[in-house]
Amino acid sequence: MAALARLLERLLWPARKEEEVEEEEEGCRSPNRPQSLLDAPRCAQRPHGGAAAAWGLRFGASAVQGWRAHMEDAHCASLALPGLPPGWAFFAVLDGHGGARAALFGARHLKGQVLEALGPAPSEPQGVCEALRRAFLSADARLRALWPRGEPGGSTAVALLVSPRFLYLAHCGDSRAVLSRAGAVAFSTEDHRPLRPRERERIHDAGGTISRRRLEGSLAVSRALGDFAYKEAPGRPPEQQLVSAEPEVTALARQAEDEFMLLASDGVWDAMSGSALAGLVASRLCLGLAPELLCAQLLDTCLCKGSLDNMTCLLVCFPGAPRPCEEAIRKEVLLDAALGRRVAELCASASEPPSLNTVFRTLASEDIPDLPPGGGLYCKATVIAEAYSQFCHPSRQCWVKGQKGAEEPTAQLGPQRN
Repeated sequence: MAALARLLERLLWPARKEEEVEEEEEGCRSPNRPQSLLDAPRCAQRPHGGAAAAWGLRFGASAVQGWRAHMEDAHCASLALPGLPPGWAFFAVLDGHGGARAALFGARHLKGQVLEALGPAPSEPQGVCEALRRAFLSADARLRALWPRGEPGGSTAVALLVSPRFLYLAHCGDSRAVLSRAGAVAFSTEDHRPLRPRERERIHDAGGTISRRRLEGSLAVSRALGDFAYKEAPGRPPEQQLVSAEPEVTALARQAEDEFMLLASDGVWDAMSGSALAGLVASRLCLGLAPELLCAQLLDTCLCKGSLDNMTCLLVCFPGAPRPCEEAIRKEVLLDAALGRRVAELCASASEPPSLNTVFRTLASEDIPDLPPGGGLYCKATVIAEAYSQFCHPSRQCWVKGQKGAEEPTAQLGPQRN
């Protein structure tokens, strides 16, 4: 993990500084956003998961603070819901801004609000959709009663409610979900941005403005829990304020071909598209990787691809999820061995031990077969970092900025998604 952190620091230093400079020059840094990024990413994760074998559900989740000064994401997962028959489950990812208070509140209380709104015998699908809508608005009202007066901040949210017959998605803001069915993306949520026609109309009707694609020149999303400074338009109900906590709800009839649903905060989507993420997840499931370890690997990959935000991902696997494949496992073992040998060759052939950044850049320029779809070489950053630590001992090489020899220029590897 330490080697991976060093790799990330060297790879992403230019991108990190460039983002700060651009925001200061344009004067568009949001007051709800951290004023600076860390000098080195915090890569520690605590993956966790669970399974309900009786109805074929598995889930895994992980989160990473990354380059941000504070961790403001939160999530929750329940494979069984009290008062409802077997087969019902609830999952949510929340991404706070201006602090973690709203995200933590949602992770602790949103499920309870959903259960209260559903009642013991929910009517599917219309009754459940309306219950999810009420639950989000009720959670927001409860949060307002607890919110310190004048304090800024809020949280986006994306929630998945599973029943034996339907998958219900409720979201507000820019945390997203994507469904993989029969090997392809079958559904994905759409971010609530101020310039979306319906959002723009509501904002203007409530007396608001949009500047630099942000609400009042500040907030990048138009729906969220909290953000009560934007919910003060007189005479307008909660769902018609500048910022609304009303979720967009979708009911999807379950099919045998349903494979998995990935829920994630926007830091993940900053680095990879929905189709790329779906391809990467499917390939890792074919290796027999547990959902929670898969989530951890996915977040490491997104860090290497350039994400500078907090990141949380939650993977829910259905009975139709890809199963372990002997051929895929064999190819992965051969790939890891080949990468290890190539790192050893690069270290042995140099007159002086090359930096980890140089090794990675060299590998990125080579044609390496059987790299993971979607993630490519970035998905193998941990393997490369571990091999490098074995063949190029850290005591023989400077990585820390400011030490002698640290003036070696660094470069981003390949195109970075912003």
